[in-house]
Amino acid sequence: MKTDRIHLKAPGCWINDPNGFIYYKGQYHLFYQCFPYAVEWGTMHWGHAVSRDLVNWEHCGIALFPSRYEDQNGCFSGSAVEHEGKMYLYYTGVHYDTINPQNIHKNPNDRYESSQIMICSEDGFTFDNLNGKRVIIPPFADREPADRTHTRDPKVWRGKDAWYMVLGSRTNDDRGQLLFYRSVDLQEWHSVNRVTKETTLGWMWECPDLFETADGAVLMVSPMGVLKDGKREANHAVCLPVEFEESTCNLTFSQEYQFVDYGMDLYAPQSTVDEQGRRVMIGWMRMPEAVEGRWNGMFCIPRIVERKDSHIYFRVHPNVERAFSKKISSPKEAGESGYRLSLELPEGGRIDIGGYKVTRIGNRICTDRSDVFTGHEAWRMEAATPEIKEGNHLDIYVDRNLIEIYVNHGEYVLSSVVYDLGMEIRSEAVETLEIYTVDSNRESKGGQMMCD
Repeated sequence: MKTDRIHLKAPGCWINDPNGFIYYKGQYHLFYQCFPYAVEWGTMHWGHAVSRDLVNWEHCGIALFPSRYEDQNGCFSGSAVEHEGKMYLYYTGVHYDTINPQNIHKNPNDRYESSQIMICSEDGFTFDNLNGKRVIIPPFADREPADRTHTRDPKVWRGKDAWYMVLGSRTNDDRGQLLFYRSVDLQEWHSVNRVTKETTLGWMWECPDLFETADGAVLMVSPMGVLKDGKREANHAVCLPVEFEESTCNLTFSQEYQFVDYGMDLYAPQSTVDEQGRRVMIGWMRMPEAVEGRWNGMFCIPRIVERKDSHIYFRVHPNVERAFSKKISSPKEAGESGYRLSLELPEGGRIDIGGYKVTRIGNRICTDRSDVFTGHEAWRMEAATPEIKEGNHLDIYVDRNLIEIYVNHGEYVLSSVVYDLGMEIRSEAVETLEIYTVDSNRESKGGQMMCD
């Protein structure tokens, strides 16, 4: 099977949202939206990859595929939980109202009905697509509580006294909302609450993820139409500290949101708990074109999520940090996994990474990818963080098609998809610049991975 190190990439096809992210029986399982037949969006399946360390990944083929009326036109996003040794997957199945007669993988008017579906596996690898699926929440017939089409992406977790589920949806007056459900057996689900935000935040909330950290609850969600600046991507992943009351599923928004990633390419993040009990997140990096016509879509580096007072940090997972242990003098010495730059960037400093420009202006980290993202004028070429507070340190992870900038160990992150990146680095007013790559002699934790 195809293997990837550091960045999990599409295995010769199209991928988008991460799904079913879970640490289960000694391995990390990451499922993902997948159209196996081309490098463009189509009828969604779930691809499957596993890792023992979040550094080395092995693709395991297709886990879920359309097999019944409710998911005939796609297995959309969802999540995974473990109970009594079994893995339970929850996802949204879609059935188109009409189909494009020239291409059955397209829905000409973007109207369909959405059902929430469950499937269980004894081992995390074997899924009975033909006989094992069960509809747990049928499509909404009445627009008042929720939208028949735009209700999707179940995220399930274990609470203090029951199982809980949150769905993304929209209100009757076209605002994003969350739907909360409770279950005692993972089979029968009962509606508990609906939550929206007084201040409009997009017209539909995709991929909700609600979890506790040591310093309080965090909500990650991907609102559709949150930005209206005329650029190609109007939908973006945001996060914010919240207060959550489990018994009523009441959610209080304590402040305005921050973006999960200020490069604006990251979307639909999903989190789980790693083997050490830390909250770890991974997200889809949107790409406007396939790489060499062979694959389209990849995921960011796994990131630890922490809430400190009212700010949310995204730090590189320690396993990935440790993997970049070999010091080199030039990017030309780096392996297929790319390299990490570690530096101090004071006010006025700048660095050009193979045509990708990073500067510090007015206490913000600013980037310009116009020289390595040509032909995509409808997308954003420039990006910037809010004003930083904690120092000058940057860790920049450079892959052939993705650059991730971690500011002050996760105060902000700014990631950009790139093409035709050069190998030369030029800098001005940069301090203590060091370059590291992945040590190819470093063994994968726990030995060989297994795709049964």
